[in-house]
Amino acid sequence: MRIRFALATAVTAGTLAVVVASPAQATEYSSALKIKGAQYDAPGRDSNNCRTGNSKSEYVTIKNYSRTATVNLKGYVVKDTTSSNRFTFTANHYLQPGDYVQLRGGHGTDSDAKNVVYRQNCNFIWNNDKDTIYLYKPSGSHADTHAYTKSRDDRDGNGYITFHG
Repeated sequence: MRIRFALATAVTAGTLAVVVASPAQATEYSSALKIKGAQYDAPGRDSNNCRTGNSKSEYVTIKNYSRTATVNLKGYVVKDTTSSNRFTFTANHYLQPGDYVQLRGGHGTDSDAKNVVYRQNCNFIWNNDKDTIYLYKPSGSHADTHAYTKSRDDRDGNGYITFHG
């Protein structure tokens, strides 16, 4: 889903009128961290078996869009529409300007070098047909939110959607 703003201007008798239309499905919050994209539908047949399943292939990418500030993910929360499907970053994980992290399902070893944090949970968090992804700051205020539907937002059907470039 791309966020589009319509801007119309008119000059009449020395008066400038500006009309701004905001996007219908996304709200912009003041945060350096944004949801870059999500692999909401892991490739293959869904299986949340910790040993043989594919929940590690489901992930959300969070990027630091600041040009100057380093952001610590500790305390940030990622969740879906269901309040029980949530993940809180409990350890320090610093994102330099322009850097990103993939929050993956399944079990694994978190790595700053590989830009990955595992949920340590083999259950899937994102629905394959539609869902809403929320990113909250440690203070509890919104950092970013995106709703998606497979039919509207995943034109190529690969289970991945880009929100911010």
